Amino acid sequence: MLLEYLDFQRATLLIKAEGLSQAQLAQTLPPSTLTLAGLLKHAAVNEHSWLFARFGGNAEREPWAGVDWDADEDWEFHSAVTDDPEYLRQLYLLECARSRGVVATADLDDLAVEANNDGKHWSLRWILLHLIEKTARHVGHADLLRESIDGATGE
Repeated sequence: MLLEYLDFQRATLLIKAEGLSQAQLAQTLPPSTLTLAGLLKHAAVNEHSWLFARFGGNAEREPWAGVDWDADEDWEFHSAVTDDPEYLRQLYLLECARSRGVVATADLDDLAVEANNDGKHWSLRWILLHLIEKTARHVGHADLLRESIDGATGE
């Protein structure tokens, strides 16, 4: 059920960006600087970071591995506005597929390889709930952005 809820949110985020040009994906709704492009790339890095790297213990892959996060902690938001729309969609789909692969080989009570700042390890159950919450929140942002671009609403 957790995976179904997460997949629903993932699909809805993709729907919010469907059919839009690079310029439209880069539009903001002032005073916020959020863009649909940035949300797609941010959601992709969340999938990668939480499931592939932290939980699975895998080394970061490009495009994430080469990022100087200390120099720009919001790199994914800033860089996304110049990315091709299809690249952003495929990047997100790829990271979601990797996440599904990691989850398929684990149990909900399995612990992440990486520990948090308190030295505790997140369970897969906690990570999935966290991703559902994060993705759903970003879908809400995406809904407002999409409506401001072309009036489209709904899932």
